[in-house]
Amino acid sequence: MKPTLQRPAGWPLSVSTPVVSPIAPSVVYASRSPDELDSQYEGRASGYTYAREGHPNADVLARRVDALEGATGGVVLGSGMAAVAAVLLGLCQSGDHVIGADQLYGRSLRMMKEDLPRLGIATSLVDATRTEAVAAALRPETRMVLVEVVSNPTLRIADLTGIAALCAERGVLLVVDNTFTTPLGIRPFEHGADIVLHSVTKLLSGHSDATLGWVAAKDPALTDRMRVFAVTTGLTASPFDCWLAERGLATFALRYARAQDSAQRLGDFLAGQDGVRRVLYPTRPDHPEAARAQSLLQGRGGHLLSFEIEGGRAAANAFAETAKGIAFAPTLGDVGTTLSHPASSSHRALTAEARTAMGVSEGFFRVSVGLEEPEALMATFAEGLAAARDA
Repeated sequence: MKPTLQRPAGWPLSVSTPVVSPIAPSVVYASRSPDELDSQYEGRASGYTYAREGHPNADVLARRVDALEGATGGVVLGSGMAAVAAVLLGLCQSGDHVIGADQLYGRSLRMMKEDLPRLGIATSLVDATRTEAVAAALRPETRMVLVEVVSNPTLRIADLTGIAALCAERGVLLVVDNTFTTPLGIRPFEHGADIVLHSVTKLLSGHSDATLGWVAAKDPALTDRMRVFAVTTGLTASPFDCWLAERGLATFALRYARAQDSAQRLGDFLAGQDGVRRVLYPTRPDHPEAARAQSLLQGRGGHLLSFEIEGGRAAANAFAETAKGIAFAPTLGDVGTTLSHPASSSHRALTAEARTAMGVSEGFFRVSVGLEEPEALMATFAEGLAAARDA
């Protein structure tokens, strides 16, 4: 007769089950025998061995994000950039070529510009709003194209339909970072993406208290390669962070709807204020890709908007200092509204000329709208704008 595994000392018996997922912080898991351990590693039995290789909280969270994205077998990782690394470093090798959108998240841009080339992986950055720009950058050795549906920070809309068709025709992997738009804005697998990734840290988790990423591929073999790379390099997610993010997902749809409604109203308000040069929001009729946004996002503009004020850095300082209650922080997706200044944070490594070409001036702000009352937000932004005009 096989010996039974002992429960942890003091673990109580119960005929009922917990309503909330328990946290399983154990680093190691005991098996009955070498044969049983072989069965686990060889896929004939389900179980855990060492937390770097997987743990219950990561699996619970992964399945919940899988369901949102229409995926199977997704992998939860220690951060959004861990997910980016799992894709770029786990699936590419020396001699490959990667095309990226020229308005990716700042650290993704850094990896494209500095880290991949030193490992022998060539890169090109292009305007993802134009499929012809992607086509012109393709090479025989191109392995993948990485885009965000809505770009950071100018909220431009990638030509996802055209790029997906091009990648399918040329046998190139299409990777979509869906952090900004979220699965409630668009499900990229349904639009031709081969791989989808997230910074779960942001709106999916939603409380600025958990740092996590998620990635999945249509092809299970690609997902497995990324999983193995993540385990080998230690891109492991914390059980506690996974537990926090699972809790956040319970209110994700409600938070998304409220923040989106407030973002639309705040964008309309800002567009009518003195000293505001422009407002960028995907569903506004004056957005550069308004028709494409409507087609792809079906009226779902999301919780992010950007705007530009007159007066340069002095006005920007005055606005940030006066907009009390709005956290000036380089993040997005929190229950509270946050204000980001790309020129001094996410895009500070770029030259002034490069930022100007991108449309990011010293007066340019990105707003992640939270759950405050819209009228209160408008009043706070009006105070900030008045101070910026005085400056």
